[in-house]
This record gives sequence, structure tokens and C-alpha cells, in this order.
Amino acid sequence: MSYQVLARKWRPKNFAEMVGQEHVVRALSNALDNERLHHAYLFTGTRGVGKTTLARILAKSLNCERGVSSVPCGECGICREVDEGRFADLIEVDAASRTKVDQTRELLENVPFAPIRGRYKVYLIDEVHMFSDSSFNALLKTLEEPPPHVKFLLATTDPQKVPVTVLSRCLQLNLKRLPLEQIRGQFERILRAEGVEWEAPALTLLARAADGSMRDGLSLLDQAIGFGGGRVGEEEVKAMLGILAQDRLPALLERVVENDASGVLEHIASMAEEAPDFAALLKELVALLHRLALLQAVPDLGDESWPELEALRRLSGLLHPEETQLFYEIALRGQRDLPLAPDPRSGFEMVLLRMLAFRPEEEGPSALPPSPPERRDRPSSPSSACTAPVAAPAEERKQRAPSAATSPVLTPESWHQVVERLKLGGISAQLASHCSLESWDGRRLVLHLAPEGRALQVGGRAEATLREALEKWLDRPVELRIEANDEARETPARKKEERARRRRAETLASMKADPVVRMLEEEFDGELREESLELSNKQH
Repeated sequence: MSYQVLARKWRPKNFAEMVGQEHVVRALSNALDNERLHHAYLFTGTRGVGKTTLARILAKSLNCERGVSSVPCGECGICREVDEGRFADLIEVDAASRTKVDQTRELLENVPFAPIRGRYKVYLIDEVHMFSDSSFNALLKTLEEPPPHVKFLLATTDPQKVPVTVLSRCLQLNLKRLPLEQIRGQFERILRAEGVEWEAPALTLLARAADGSMRDGLSLLDQAIGFGGGRVGEEEVKAMLGILAQDRLPALLERVVENDASGVLEHIASMAEEAPDFAALLKELVALLHRLALLQAVPDLGDESWPELEALRRLSGLLHPEETQLFYEIALRGQRDLPLAPDPRSGFEMVLLRMLAFRPEEEGPSALPPSPPERRDRPSSPSSACTAPVAAPAEERKQRAPSAATSPVLTPESWHQVVERLKLGGISAQLASHCSLESWDGRRLVLHLAPEGRALQVGGRAEATLREALEKWLDRPVELRIEANDEARETPARKKEERARRRRAETLASMKADPVVRMLEEEFDGELREESLELSNKQH
């Protein structure tokens, strides 16, 4: 007996065997059991998610000799004929090979005739979006008012190309891409039934490569069994998929964290010896940074099936979450730009060098020292916002007390820089931006609130949040006092507004001097609308 590939051997024969697509299965089951059947169904979704499989199960349910039901017997002659693809009343059509209108009319000529054996004559038209406009027009009237013994089951991967006149005559069922966990779980069930040994990381790699398609995944699984000589091993799967170099991505990211440009390039050169697909490598780097961000946000979220889990845990302590987000954005944009690079390797190298170039560096000595380390003696309870910090032992306070050389300096000139460093948000950030510094004696801080910021001093929560941020940044208790002031002093908000106004004026002058703009104004009586420039400034 000839070998049958896994994708065909393990194709579901009833709704209970379907993996995923519970929303579609439930809708079809209820329609069958309650006899509320539509005359035309349109199944949409990416390749390999079960469109034609569901259509065949529906055809079997409609024609089972034991009656219309969501649970076909699978044993009668009609059920077996449907499974074997030889049921006369199930007419399967590949629209890609029957695009001409004459072929469509020929197909529809037999619609009025009664079914040969079954209860319904079922037309299953796959990739229906490939029909020509004339073919769709020929189908429309029959699709709207078919005989009671005919059902149309249409399937497509591109519903946007199907005319709205056809869509309006069908009950549309959208199939989803299958999650990695469901594909991997089906792999385990199949391999257990087939008596094939496997390694869990290998199945994860195959499920990820399937990209949401069960059929593609089973084809890869078939290939992996043959490649591994009857077993599915991690190393064999990596070699088969050409992703051996992916194991080195965590180490490559560590070189970036260490700001080691030469180490990054040497690492890429070593990876290039294995002739990897750099586009796939960059995609895996994006996935790696995604998993790293998940681990940093929720440390308990780490999945033991991740082959690089230990490396990710180490990286999560070396890399700030903001840097992870920056690297993810750079890698994501690098995927778009990679085809424009002279060659894939140079494009991949530029993505990593961009991470090094844009990564925030440690600031050297300046008038405004970097933020001191976070205090460890502050209570974390919600009430800490309004209470004084817990007093530390005298000896510990003496050791922690910042010296004159390293103590952050608060001056009216540096206040706008301090506000940026505090990383405030919401009302507290607006409150700080509308204040100017009056005095600071190392313990008591007096701020003057500008008139336009008076409405922000509502209640004490914003002021308490600002005080907390200052205490954390200064690493000492702060007695904060905010006084209303009518003087026109420079605040961070006014400084930012002045910068924006100056930038807008420079941009407007530059645009007015542009030869193209002047030509449009002269020849077409054009007008430069300043409000559009203001909108652009707001967006940026």
C-alpha cells in the first residue's frame, strides 16, 4: 500500500476532529441541528486552516444516510464516498482552472437537475476569487435563487477580490490562523499515534514555521520525520529549516548590550559561515525581542518550551525594558528595509549597528548628574504617597548620603532638565512643567506655579506624586512647597512652547522660500495654509 501523507491521513472527518475554528464549527453545528441552513456559504481564511475540510464535512452532514445532523455517521456509503472523494453529488471545482465564463455556464447547466444519490447537490468552489467578472455575473442569479436541493460552498483566501454582489448572497464564515500551541498539540497527538519519537523544542520550531497553517505544519512534520530518519529531533529540524544560526541570536544580542561593535560584526561573520537566510534570521530576532519584552513585563510568563529561556532571563536583567522596545522597533523596521539593502547580510548588519548607534549611552559628568539609584527603604504601600519616608539607621544614612561632589544640583536653570529626568506622567507631569524653581536649600524646595497651570493644582495627589519623584531622584527627603505666582517666569512648558513656535516659524519661512511652493502660488494661484503646518507640528 502506498504511503499517505500526514496532511491527508489526518484530515478531520467530522466537526469533533477539527483543530481550532470553534466559532465556525459551532455556527455550522447549530445550523444543521436546528435546520436553519443557508443556501450559500463562503469560507475565508489563509491557506491550510480548514476551509475545504469544513466544506466537505458540511456536505457529508447534509447527505448522511442517517439524516441531516452535525454528527455524520462516517460509516454509510455516502459518508465513505465523500471521504474518498468520489461522491457524485459533491461537485468540487477549482476556480483557478475554470476562469472562463463558458466553463461557469457549463457548470451551472446541471443545477436544476435533482441529485443522483444524496439529499442535496453540493457545489464546492475553491479559490472562488479567481473567477472572472463574467463568471461571477453568470453565477449571481443561480446563487441568489438556487433550487432547494442545491447548496453552494465557496472558499477563498482573498475575499477582497470577491464582488460585493456575491458576498451579499452568501453567509460568510471567517477562519482564523491557528495558534502555535494548537498546532504543536496536534503534532504531539499525531506522533504519539504514529509511534514516532520527538523532542519538544523541535515541535515548537515546526509549529512556528507553519505560520498558522495546519496543512503547512503537517507537511513540514512529514519532511522532518523523513529528514530525521523516523524521529523528530531539534538539531535535525534546525538543519532542515536552515535556522541553525538562530541559536546564536541571544549571544549576538548580548554583544549589543555590551556595546561591542566589533564583537557584533565578528558574530555575524561566524553566523554567515552557515549560509543562513538573513531575512528569516531578522524575523526570528524580532520574535526573540518580543519574548524578551514579555519576560520583562511578566517574569512568570516564561514558557519552558522556549529554547532560549535561560538566555532571555539573563538578558532581561541586562537590558532596560525601554531599550528592548527600541530594539524591537529597529528590528521591525529593518524587515521592511532589508529588501532594499545591497545584500541580505549587509542589511542585517546595519540593523544591529543601528541598535548600537541609537542605544542610550551612560552620561558623563555634567552640570546635571544622572539619576541616583532607586531607594530601597521606601515602603511600597499605596499610603506611601502621602507619608514621610521610613527613617533609616544613622550609620546607613551616613553611608547613603550623597557627597557634595555627586549630589544632584537643583537650580532655576537646570529645572527643565530635572523635569525631563523625573519621568512623570499625567497631571503631575503637567504640574511640574508649569512650575519654575524659586529656591532649594538641600531639604526644602519652593516652586512657583504659573497662572496657566493653576487648574492643575487640584487636590494633593499630583503634588504628592511630584514630591515622591523628586525624593527618589535626589535620594533624600524633600519638603515641597508650590506657590502661585503671577510673574512671567520661564517654565519648562513655556520653554517647550517657545521652541515649537520658533521651529514652526523656521519651517514656514523655509516653505515660503521653496521654489516649488512659489511656482504653485504663482502659476496655480495656490495658497500656503499655515493651519496645515500647525497640524503637522502637533503630530510630530
